[in-house]
Amino acid sequence: LYAAHYYGLRILAERIEDHAGNTTRFFALANHFNPKTGNDKTSVLFAVSDEPGALYTALEAFARSGVNMTRIESRPNRLFPWQYLFYADVEGHHEDNEVRDALQVLKSRVTFLKILGSYVKTDPKRPIRLEKEKIRQTPSASG
Repeated sequence: LYAAHYYGLRILAERIEDHAGNTTRFFALANHFNPKTGNDKTSVLFAVSDEPGALYTALEAFARSGVNMTRIESRPNRLFPWQYLFYADVEGHHEDNEVRDALQVLKSRVTFLKILGSYVKTDPKRPIRLEKEKIRQTPSASG
């Protein structure tokens, strides 16, 4: 509710968490890429071959290009048992020279790559949860 209000989005389904303490990450889908702002983050999805050092070799692309990775997580691949997909966030827009170069190298080292998109980074000093009270106290938010 708070994220939808904050970003002006329509809610498709409510209370989808399986644990009350979960933190949910939302994606806004579009048929275009966001323009560069100079304060961006890019999310990618990729898979690596099942061999020693494959993930290390893939991630080396970011280190050598000077691109800071801010998050990585793995999820089971539903199509191929015992294989995993990796979600990663890096600082910068996919059109920035360093990020573009890193993604080109990454593409050559993985078995699958999808650029999920680039978007404006949120300010870690002002996370959306701090806006909850403002929204809750707004009369239009209660209806």
